[in-house]
This record gives sequence, structure tokens and C-alpha cells, in this order.
Amino acid sequence: MSTISLLKKSARIVLEKRNLTNVTARVALVLDISGSMRRLYKNGTVQKVVERILAVASQFDDDGSLDVWVYDNEFSRLKPVTEVDFEGYVDQYILNNSLLHKFGRNDEPPVMEDVIHRYTVEDPSSDPAFIVFINDGGCKSTIKRPVVSSSDMPLFWQFVGIGDSNFDVLKKLDEMEGRFIDNANFFHIQDIETISDEELYNLLLNEFPEWLKEAKAKKIIQ
Repeated sequence: MSTISLLKKSARIVLEKRNLTNVTARVALVLDISGSMRRLYKNGTVQKVVERILAVASQFDDDGSLDVWVYDNEFSRLKPVTEVDFEGYVDQYILNNSLLHKFGRNDEPPVMEDVIHRYTVEDPSSDPAFIVFINDGGCKSTIKRPVVSSSDMPLFWQFVGIGDSNFDVLKKLDEMEGRFIDNANFFHIQDIETISDEELYNLLLNEFPEWLKEAKAKKIIQ
């Protein structure tokens, strides 16, 4: 059985447990590519992250694709990844892409605004968007603006902190005031290589079901 098939099996178990098997959603992955992430790109960790999130997208998304962004102090939209072309995705489309700005400083709001624009202006849909946002620390406090401004939109932000840096900004997401509904969650993983697939999917999908319920009640989604 292929790696992606095994990952899909693990994802399916968690989806069933959380009553999410009938949910259709667009899935996005936003990857920090600031300088401190260099090692995780080079050693294959980020490639494994792409594959693990793709397994969720394959369950939620009607075409099984995963939309991908990378950001440092600039950002880029990348080619969506699918089960057909996931192997070597990070090497081909990120590390070996000379046009891509990488390993600079981190600046989250511009890429977040682009994600919002993509799903609400360019290609609006009745399906919600589940956005997995990977960051290795030092997230700018100005992320509050796009999180608040998108709180009445069909977007759920799942922030994932990796490593041992400062995540104070992301830890305060649940206390963020001024939102239509709570549209963001955060959890921290010291070493993303050592967490099991099932544990990762349980964390990823922990608050999404509650958001779906509230978003339906508030007429954000149907």
C-alpha cells in the first residue's frame, strides 16, 4: 500500500470519529518558508507535511486537490498538489524554483489576505475552506486583522506551530475579540516528525466540527 493510501486511511478513521465524512470543503496549506525553516525543507520534513495534509484534502475536496501557498516576507501561490503528482513536490515546485522568494523574514498578513481573496472574491463557493497554516514561530501580531475580517466568511484557520520558538501571538487566538464567530484554532507540535498520523489528524480536526456547526447556524455556510 502506498504512503498516501496509508495516510488517507488514518485520516478517514479520524473523520469518521468526528462525523466529518460527509463534509465537502476546499483545503489549503500555507507554509512558512522563512530562514528558520530551511532545515525542514532540506531534510524532507515539509514534503511529509504536504503528503499528510493532502490525505485530508483527498477526503474533503471534490477534486481531491490541495491548494498551496508559501510565504516569508513575500508570498507565492503554488500549483495545487494531488495524489498524481505529490512525490517530489517540495523539491520540484519550491526548492528548485528559482523564481520563488524563500528563506527571508516572516510576514503573515499578506499571504492571509491573498488566501481570503482567492476563496471569497476570485473563486467563491458554497463549500467552506479549511486552511492549515504552518508556522515555526515569531508570527506577527498583525495577523489579528485578517483573522477578524474573515470571521464572517466561510474560512476556518487551523494554525500549527512547529519547533520550539515563540508562539505567543497564536496562543492568544481563542481570546481574540471582535469576531463574528471563532474562526481559528492553534496547536503546537515540538517535533512534527514524531507525532503519529492519527494524533496529528485528531489535532487538526479538533475544532473544525464546532466551527461548521456554528457557521451553519449563523448562515455563513449552508
